[in-house]
Amino acid sequence: MARVLVVGAGVTGSLCAALLRRQTSRPLYLAVWDKAEDSGGRMTTASSPHNPQCTADLGAQYITCTPHYAKKHQRFYDELLAHGILRPLTSPIEGMVMKEGDCNFVAPQGISSIIKHYLKESGAEVYFRHRVTQINLRNDKWEVSKQTGSPEQFDLIVLTMPVPQILQLQGDITNLISECQRQQLEAVSYSSRYALGLFYEAGTKIDVPWAGQYITSNPCIRFVSIDNKKRNIESSEIGPSLVIHTTVPFGVTYLEHSIEDVQELIFQQLENILPGLPQPIATKCQKWRHSQVTNAAANCPGQMTLHHKPFLACGGDGFTQSNFDGCITSALCVLEALKNYI
Repeated sequence: MARVLVVGAGVTGSLCAALLRRQTSRPLYLAVWDKAEDSGGRMTTASSPHNPQCTADLGAQYITCTPHYAKKHQRFYDELLAHGILRPLTSPIEGMVMKEGDCNFVAPQGISSIIKHYLKESGAEVYFRHRVTQINLRNDKWEVSKQTGSPEQFDLIVLTMPVPQILQLQGDITNLISECQRQQLEAVSYSSRYALGLFYEAGTKIDVPWAGQYITSNPCIRFVSIDNKKRNIESSEIGPSLVIHTTVPFGVTYLEHSIEDVQELIFQQLENILPGLPQPIATKCQKWRHSQVTNAAANCPGQMTLHHKPFLACGGDGFTQSNFDGCITSALCVLEALKNYI
């Protein structure tokens, strides 16, 4: 039985795992490792510590599908719509730029429900707090070391974490990346920002006419969302949640500052935008060091194969573009590269 490891439980990783399971007839041991405490990657949904049903999307807010991808990736959209995981976005988002023919979707159970769906479909064994540190070649297999616990061996590996994290890996992998590939990988760049989730008690009223708003006049805040309103799941039993995304210049400036200091600065600016906002009962501030790809790997067809036998490839939005369709494209390219080895 081939042992396959997917590193990264975001969209690309979870979809690679699901497609691998669906398209392979032979038995597989499939594992997905992620350094975080839950799945989602940059499509993460945080829960209030007081009520797990009160949630906030700290990463991607909604999914925009162009007419081109509506056709090309129709089966993926149809599947998620049929399961009720995606629904058309009908709530008002002020300042949203709409192009002709585009469709926007929200995830009523939170954006991470997309990843949870694919992980469930994959039947993979999913492990959190598994930070990969080294990848070595041992007798035609990959020996993968993590921060804690014993190394494990695999026949095939797919890396879907942000590209700078791939370049930080130690072991034989450092010598397997060719000079040309290294240059391509080192040229990949990302924007950085913070997201702040605010959770409120049931019955709290946040009286604004919109569900989301893009802000152009504030040095710190770029986007605010009443998250439950955005997803059309307002309820008298569950308190509202608010999400604030910072601007990229603010994210870059304060990247190495403490989360507490950053949260305080966001609160100060939020008071200018929404004066008199009620006090939240809980907060969650998330640093997105690798928020969106600003420069993808050049001349890569959605993935990069680092070694053929045993197989080792990288995928993710660093090889396409930072949106749902970019991740689907990458997962399909990884599968295409993989199929001769599985």
